[in-house]
Amino acid sequence: MTHDLHMRVLGHRVMRYAGIALGCLIASCAINLFLVPAHLLTGGATGIAMIVYYIFGLPIGLQTFIYNIPLLFMAWRLMGKAYTVDIIIGTAIFSFFLDLTRPLNAYAPVSDMMLTTVYGGVFAGLGYGLVFRMNGSTGGFDILAAIVRKYYDLHMGGVLFSMNCLIMLIAAFLFGMAPAMFTLIYMFINATVVDKVVAGFNHRKAVLIISDKYKEIAESIIDQMHRGVTFLHGQGAYTRRERNVVFVAVGTTQVGKLKFIVHNVDPHAFVIIMSANEVMGRGFGRINQNDASASDDNYDEDEDEDKERR
Repeated sequence: MTHDLHMRVLGHRVMRYAGIALGCLIASCAINLFLVPAHLLTGGATGIAMIVYYIFGLPIGLQTFIYNIPLLFMAWRLMGKAYTVDIIIGTAIFSFFLDLTRPLNAYAPVSDMMLTTVYGGVFAGLGYGLVFRMNGSTGGFDILAAIVRKYYDLHMGGVLFSMNCLIMLIAAFLFGMAPAMFTLIYMFINATVVDKVVAGFNHRKAVLIISDKYKEIAESIIDQMHRGVTFLHGQGAYTRRERNVVFVAVGTTQVGKLKFIVHNVDPHAFVIIMSANEVMGRGFGRINQNDASASDDNYDEDEDEDKERR
């Protein structure tokens, strides 16, 4: 049993690092295929490396790795050993792919700046988002964003976008307003796609229904929609009246049918429909074991560090 467990954990780690490598490759291809030929920038240490590359011609990947060295000490202190190892691996892979895919500069698929900006933002966001989804990092400002997300529960894309505004100002000063404005558009698209990939595309609706006919509504949902229903116990703040609240998660295309069912049973029911970025479990998608194992690894490592400090 122990051997099987170790093999499963090892398999999850291999798949996780494969996902990080794939994300780094996609982001590197996006940078060299879209951004560099158009003299646009990305954020963080890579953006600084691109500025130096445009001026002096120094390799972007090598610069990126060197610029990340001071940030590794910060990650070691605040994010734990396991996360720092992931940063080293992610940064090394990303830096390697940046220089490996450098020949793509000569094969830019489009010449229109807007199309270049949009496609660069989408594909780079997919790559970065996949890395974050696997609980990895490509270094640079990603480290700062991950720290903010861990301690303050903020969206990573928004944090990256805010910090990278400084890169946009540098671009405006060195290369003019037009490249800076396109860089701003790229950063916004990139940040949006990163958030989508990290949160998940499996969007669902979480619905709360308050009605005196909660039993009939629950039975109708189970019979007609074949969805599981949960009763939450609530109390009216004004009336102090105890009552059950129907809770159900459905797909976006099933919302109309759900409202129809509720209205037929109780036209006066109080219904709250909320967006859920991702729903996992029976009847929906399965829990991503790679994400879970990654979190467990970091948790165990952090626990060991805490014990050592005590």
